[in-house]
Amino acid sequence: MADKDPARARYYLMAGHRLVGAVMLILGMAVFAGGLDWGTPVGLVLLFFGFLDFLVVPTMLARRWRSPSE
Repeated sequence: MADKDPARARYYLMAGHRLVGAVMLILGMAVFAGGLDWGTPVGLVLLFFGFLDFLVVPTMLARRWRSPSE
């Protein structure tokens, strides 16, 4: 695909961050529920960084890439 649209690339980057964040959140919840025996500190790290990657990072990227107002 030879499309060089920066908006498309930015969209996929934000969607990718949300997807990875959601997977990290699910894994962190599974650790705390006892489904995975990885230890509580690992579950806490997964929850923390999953939350950041799912909600905070895409919002920060969208603000950074926002078109200037006239």
